[in-house]
Amino acid sequence: MSRGIKTVRPHLTFLSNMLWSLLILSSSFLVCRAAVCPCARPELCQQIRKERDFEVFVFDVGGKTWMFYDWTMVTTLAMFGKYDPELMCYAHSKGARVVLKGDVLLSSIVDQKQRAAWITEKVNLAKSQFMDGINIDIEQKVESESPEYYALTNLVKETAEAFHREIPGSQVSFDVAWSPKCVDKRCYDYVTIAKFSDLVFVMSYDEQSQITGDCIAMANAPLSQTLDAYDLYLNLSIDHKKLVMGLPWYGYDYSCLSLSEEGVCTIEKVPFRGAPCSDAAGKQKAYKWIMQQVNGSMTGRLWDDNQKAPYFNYKAPNGQIHQVWYDDPQSICPKAAYVKKAGLRGIGMWNGNILNYSDEPVARQQTAAMWNALLGC
Repeated sequence: MSRGIKTVRPHLTFLSNMLWSLLILSSSFLVCRAAVCPCARPELCQQIRKERDFEVFVFDVGGKTWMFYDWTMVTTLAMFGKYDPELMCYAHSKGARVVLKGDVLLSSIVDQKQRAAWITEKVNLAKSQFMDGINIDIEQKVESESPEYYALTNLVKETAEAFHREIPGSQVSFDVAWSPKCVDKRCYDYVTIAKFSDLVFVMSYDEQSQITGDCIAMANAPLSQTLDAYDLYLNLSIDHKKLVMGLPWYGYDYSCLSLSEEGVCTIEKVPFRGAPCSDAAGKQKAYKWIMQQVNGSMTGRLWDDNQKAPYFNYKAPNGQIHQVWYDDPQSICPKAAYVKKAGLRGIGMWNGNILNYSDEPVARQQTAAMWNALLGC
């Protein structure tokens, strides 16, 4: 990779730098144009600076379901959908931070000038939208000691410095894999990244993204595997008060090639980043879909006491047997209990939109139970 960087022709480098310079100028222009507060009460455009002892970190991917969130809990909301000024105003009225999504192709920010341009663009965007920080969500594979490895670490450091300087009290968070052991070939400098971040959101889900054993359907986030990974992070001397546990509010629907008498579902071999099998053989399903499907399934809700997770089997219209693994309050509660026992900074989920927020009594009960499980049972 470094060879390609070194052999870029001078005129291409010049054009690239010119493009990044134009990007900075255009984003600065947007700040000037978007400086008018969209809130009915101007004070709601002021950044939220108050630190919370316990974080409940919510990802929102768009739409208006945020109106039904339990705002007595939410402390930070990462806006991953289209910018919604109404959401920003409402979150601020509840004392919750709203942060940008930050993602970029790592090969494009190995160059320090291009990295600085990206950071300037994000700072200006946060100012123009009256946001309270940024959540850096980069899940690309990175080889240890590679140019991208150092670029990523520098990106986090320089982004945090810029945001803290330009937007005092702002929050810079970074999303990491469920384990620091090069999961999905994400061999990052976790220690240094955590040092410069205000929060580290641990994505304790998609833990079957690399299946090296039998190609079978399994829990999205088995309890012992999930908690053991936090020991790995803490053993790196990462401050426990920076770690936020991320939980899945979704599951995986696997089509079974065969289903044994013991209920083991063999799945298609779908390689991922060096592993012969992965959860890509399944389809992600929202919790609201799962709750509608489980009651009419072949088995009803089942419980795997080894993985501490629920699942069920159903038959599709074409006759194919499917197995669905997911998380619900019973599987979430011991994880939430660990968060408090270990003194972690908080808890969160991907994502807030995928519960059933209708007025149907059963749905309301199920949705309330999922929110309440974040704080333990």
